[in-house]
Parts: sequence; structure tokens; C-alpha cells
Amino acid sequence: MFAERTVGIIGGGGWLGRSIGGAMLERGVLAPAALMLSSRNGRVEGFDAWPEVRLTADNRQLAQWADIIVLSVRPEQFAAVQIEAADKLVISFMAGVSLATLMARTGSQRVIRAMPNAAAQIGRCYTPWYAAEQVSAADKRFTQAMFDSCGSADEVPSERDLDYLTGLVGAGAAYPALLAEALLAHALAKGLPQQIAENAVRGVVTEASQLLGRGGMPPAQMVQTMLDYRGTTAAGLQAMIDAGFRQSVDAGLDAAETAAWQMQERYARPDN
Repeated sequence: MFAERTVGIIGGGGWLGRSIGGAMLERGVLAPAALMLSSRNGRVEGFDAWPEVRLTADNRQLAQWADIIVLSVRPEQFAAVQIEAADKLVISFMAGVSLATLMARTGSQRVIRAMPNAAAQIGRCYTPWYAAEQVSAADKRFTQAMFDSCGSADEVPSERDLDYLTGLVGAGAAYPALLAEALLAHALAKGLPQQIAENAVRGVVTEASQLLGRGGMPPAQMVQTMLDYRGTTAAGLQAMIDAGFRQSVDAGLDAAETAAWQMQERYARPDN
């Protein structure tokens, strides 16, 4: 437990701030009295089990009280967050807001950018994060522990890497959901009953994919193994590949990365 640290989550009433705050308490990363959550109305659901957690509607009060300030708000809301972080550790979950912009607007040089996603709600979130040079080893240990409490995490070598991973990891379940939507639509078009089609798609996308989990088979090996069987799966895979499946994925991830860079330029302007 990081008993000596106090943590304030701006946007603690949102799904992400609430999930990560709760995970830190459940895993013993923080004591309840060391956590403050801010929301517009000063109320946050889901913390009845920890009455010592502090709640506020005043971000300035939170920034004064906390040693570590977590920014769990949407990028377009950042301009309305008026805080002075001085030399405190600032951890941002915002896509497309650069270290330079965060430093300029918070007054802190100890800044970390991270990209968690919706899987934090179920303790299965993978979070890449990148730290400014001024961030200490103790700051990094806390950051890793915070994200490990709701899944797993890696410190990445560069801010550019984080911008790329914003499009890949920040999507959470969205890319698998797109695949599931396409599979479901095809199954329904073939006349399968709705419930059976949904069960079949979940079995493929959420259950069978567990074979690719940590310690499981590498994706390329799985694909090649199925192709080598030369059966129905091989026929389906080869048709998808020939139709440009991989090129479509490349285009999507490139577009997401470009959007992250464009956001950095937009939110670097003083009026955003």
C-alpha cells in the first residue's frame, strides 16, 4: 500500500475514474481516506463500502489536497479544469493531450500520460503509459501499481508510442465488437435464430479468443495452424485475407493514430 500518498481523481464520477479508484481500494493500493473523487455534483456512486473516501465538486480543493492528481476527463473538458498542480504528480487519461500541453496547463513537470480503457470495469484493462523525464522512480512504481490493480500495464519508450497505442488500446472492446457485429449480421442473414446467432458469435469473439490470452498461442501461429488444416476455417480465413482484411485493419489503426496527432495540435491551443 502507498500509505504516504494521497490521490485525487478529477472526473471520479465517470466510468473510468470510478473503476480505477475502486480497483485501487479493492487491491489495497490505497487506503480509502487517501482517495478523493471529484464530480460536478460532488456525488459518486459505488463507494458506499468505503465511507472514508472524500468527495468534492471543487477541483481546486482536490488539487490542493492530493499529492497525485489523476485527470479522468474527456479532452474537450480539459479547458474547464482549472487547477494548479505545482510539483505534484499528474496522471492524464486523456487522448490527444500532449505532455507539453499538460505541463503548460497544470504547472507540473511530473506528468504521465496513460491510455486505459473500458475493460478497467472488469479488471482486464491493459494500460500503456509514458512518463516525462522529471517523473521519479517512486512515481512510476505507484503508476504501475495503480494500473495493475485493474489489469496490467507497461511503460512505453516514447510519447509517439503512446499516441499509436491510443488508437489501438484505447478502443477497448470496440474492434472486437466490430468483428462481432459483422459475424452476427452474416449469421442472421443466413436465417439463424437471433439467440443462437448471438451465442455463436460470443462463443467465437469472447470465449474462443481466450486461447490467445497471456501464455496462449501467438496470433500468427493460430492463424497459420488453422490455414494448415485446409478445412472450413482455412477457407474462411483465406477469403477474408484475400478480400483485404489486414489492409482494412491497417487503414483503421493508421486513421486512429492520425486522429491522435490532430487532437494534440487542437488541444495545444489556448482556447481548447
